[in-house]
Amino acid sequence: MSNYHKTELANGLRVITVPLTENQTVTVLVLVETGSKYETKQHQGISHFIEHMCFKGTSNRPSALAIAHELDSIGAQSNAFTSQEYTGYYAKSDASNFSKIFDVISDIYLHSTFPASEIEKEKGVVIEEIHMYEDSPQDHVQDLFMALMYGDTPAGWNIAGTVESVRGLTRDDLVRYYGEQYVPEATTVIVAGNFNEDEVRTQIEKVFGEQPRTSKKKKDKVLELQKEPAVSLTHKATDQTHFVLGFRAFDTYNIKNRTARVLATILGQGMSSRLFQKLREEMGVCYYVRTGLDTYTDHGIFMISVGCDTSRVEEVVSTIIAECKQCTQERVLDTELQKAKQFLIGNMKLGLESSDEFASFYGAQDILHKEIKTLPQIEEEIRAVTAEQIKDIAGEIFQSSHANLALIGPYTDKDSIIALLKL
Repeated sequence: MSNYHKTELANGLRVITVPLTENQTVTVLVLVETGSKYETKQHQGISHFIEHMCFKGTSNRPSALAIAHELDSIGAQSNAFTSQEYTGYYAKSDASNFSKIFDVISDIYLHSTFPASEIEKEKGVVIEEIHMYEDSPQDHVQDLFMALMYGDTPAGWNIAGTVESVRGLTRDDLVRYYGEQYVPEATTVIVAGNFNEDEVRTQIEKVFGEQPRTSKKKKDKVLELQKEPAVSLTHKATDQTHFVLGFRAFDTYNIKNRTARVLATILGQGMSSRLFQKLREEMGVCYYVRTGLDTYTDHGIFMISVGCDTSRVEEVVSTIIAECKQCTQERVLDTELQKAKQFLIGNMKLGLESSDEFASFYGAQDILHKEIKTLPQIEEEIRAVTAEQIKDIAGEIFQSSHANLALIGPYTDKDSIIALLKL
């Protein structure tokens, strides 16, 4: 596992370098601590829209074609992404092209011009992106689940916004939001791969060090007010019913997350997990079932996602609830516990095979935690989890008052589903 080095510039911007001397590539990733949870109701989707617009031209590269041509000409890969709490821009290339991709990504981040002629066109692109996800029940149910959990608040809004909010965005809105959020103290620059460390640090200091230190606008804290199970049913004439069953869990800083991740692995990660074996192999009612733990700076969610036979929805929900309840009543056997731990550790190592994966691993930790754990440290924490801790954490998470289920499909009996969410 590679070592990393972290420093902070005088203006508050953080720099992380991850040398991978045997790697043939290099990745430049710039993360900024802003996303949909920093938005107002009127400007929903503005973080995501700015991410799109940053590729439409800079003061040094006047058009999207100029940016794309420069990256394509060296065989580089580039993209950007927006989440609830951070936005990222990256490029990955042959190690010899570090200076080129660094120049492009830093230019996109620092000098985007948001050309007015491109804004209206890009609104059409983003609106079609919204429609694309709405037409995919497996994806759209995730958005409906967040809306069920957090209602008409930033945590419950679609990251891409609504058709109406996107249409209403103006260039002044973009420039104002960019100025409030894209500031050094909210930014981390990560370089991972094969590079000259002195050269990298010199270039980052020269390019990003000129930004003045500026305070960043904060977001409102998520409030957890749920006292009884909640269900959202969206009727759609699909051949399969898709649903997400989830429980309120812990924020990203909570030490209990290490145990909750092992619990999620036992229940629904891998083909030998309890829910995969029960629902797919024994009952034959679904193609996919998976569990996950999503953590944010001020809240967390333990989620179970399923696509199943519509005629057997109640049976599937009942089975999942029974499996969750069993975790609160019986200690997991040591053999299953060790398998789950090794599954988690093995998959983390498999997820760190390239420079872009290393950049994301270190960068995502820093932008949210402001501190970083290496893989050996995380591995040590996972191996320390006990069967008794699994049982205790299951009892803390799997409570009827914290249960939520969002569903898309022909199924319509809301009362029956609510009755099943009793633990």
